Amino acid sequence: MLGHKNQLWGSVAVLALALAACSKPAPPPPPTPQVGVVAVTEQAVTLSTELPGRISAVETSEVRPQINGVIRRRLFTEGSMVQAGQTLYEIDDAPYRAALGTAQGQLGAAQAQINATRLQAQRYGELVKLNAVSKQEADNATGTAAQARANVAAQRSAVQAARVNLNFTRIKAPISGRIGRSLFTAGALVQSGQADPLATIQRTNTVYVDVTQSAAQLLDLKAAMQSGAITGGGDGARVQLILPNGKIYPIEGRLQFSEVTVDQATGAVTLRASFPNPDGLLLPGMYVRAKLVQGTQSKAMLVPQRAVSRDERGNPTVLVVGPDNKVAPRTLTTSQTQGDDWVVTSGVKPGDKIIVEGGMMLRPGMEVKASPWNPNAKPAQPGAGGGAPAAGGK
Repeated sequence: MLGHKNQLWGSVAVLALALAACSKPAPPPPPTPQVGVVAVTEQAVTLSTELPGRISAVETSEVRPQINGVIRRRLFTEGSMVQAGQTLYEIDDAPYRAALGTAQGQLGAAQAQINATRLQAQRYGELVKLNAVSKQEADNATGTAAQARANVAAQRSAVQAARVNLNFTRIKAPISGRIGRSLFTAGALVQSGQADPLATIQRTNTVYVDVTQSAAQLLDLKAAMQSGAITGGGDGARVQLILPNGKIYPIEGRLQFSEVTVDQATGAVTLRASFPNPDGLLLPGMYVRAKLVQGTQSKAMLVPQRAVSRDERGNPTVLVVGPDNKVAPRTLTTSQTQGDDWVVTSGVKPGDKIIVEGGMMLRPGMEVKASPWNPNAKPAQPGAGGGAPAAGGK
């Protein structure tokens, strides 16, 4: 009897506990996630691209001797500006002055000989009419006079050559520009045709920047320009320089031309831009990055880079809020970056609401509460955002 009572009291206790558990209120549903969105719009965007390049002078001239001799003096300061025609070096001219004197003396002797042979030819011409001399003797006199005249012409050329060589003892600047260091000093023996120049002059008041662009990018750009999707650009486009220290060169340049052939080793095309360089800040050989304005795309869609992540295949993706306030993924096709945005060519359409903030833990099909994204506001949760910025376009 006692055991039956204990079982009865145990059943009552279990029933009481069950009733107590059922009386507790159910937990409230989780709040609807709040996200910051931006609406996709079409707008005109100026497209640009950064390409690596190097600076070269518009004119470069190597100063070389055209005769053999010993340098007597150097007449310029290394690193200074020189003018075309300015004397840079003097070579010992004593041997060349002597050679000029010899040539002038031989010219004088030839000129004296020409008078004697001319008069003899005239006399023989008169005597042959009188049969006083043979026809052969008259012809010989005429030939001797012609040889004397030819000898005078040759001696005149020899004098001119000796004078030219004498002038070459003054080595002059072929162009105006800044001259570099001198590789030879006074007392050095120099020779015509030697391998090393005496110095190098570069004109750098205007410089060239040669950059390379892939042939595929160039073809895509030309196709977009022909279709009217991009306007402007081409030859004469504006170019901005980013210097090795990261600063922007204050003067814009202009694109001059693109190479007519593709490099077979790299598949790239060389583009050349020119920049004014009044202060000499741009030095030949300097590595820079050129920002080329390729044109204006009239109907471009911009998506913030922080809203873009990548799927397992590496494709750029975003999350959008549909008309039912539910999350849906979209795969993008991008062309390039524009500031903090991607230029998108497909994958979204104008009016789509792209999640920029608060999308870290979202899954497709989840219902969210969307509000316009304020880029200047602090995120509600650290690290909130649509995903890691993508590293490249598709």
